[in-house]
Amino acid sequence: MSAHPYQYVVLRCVPRVDRGECLNVGVVLYSQSAGFLRAACHVDEERLRAFAPDIDVDAVRASLSVVDDVCAGTGGGGRPTLPTPGKRFGWLSAPRSTVIQPSGVHGGAAQDPEAELAALLERLVR
Repeated sequence: MSAHPYQYVVLRCVPRVDRGECLNVGVVLYSQSAGFLRAACHVDEERLRAFAPDIDVDAVRASLSVVDDVCAGTGGGGRPTLPTPGKRFGWLSAPRSTVIQPSGVHGGAAQDPEAELAALLERLVR
């Protein structure tokens, strides 16, 4: 089994965009050769509230739910309708000034993109 090249972004919660401080809350991994686009998220509410006491944790979770929907190709309700996983990853990885922001795009290669996504979540978020 050969390794599949992939790209990923770390999803960061930025409670005050003007300050630029962030807390990692998820990862989106895309592998064109494996036909794989998924997000894995973890919101540590205690840590998030210590970082930003006034944060709306439900709004953070709702924003991360939109990321899941976009990965799955679910459009409508303010979500973009994008025809391919590559275009969806492009939209998810585009810089933005919102509470949930993607990091720069990073790359790698893995035989099992799903296992790699879990490993990245453990290493970068938890």
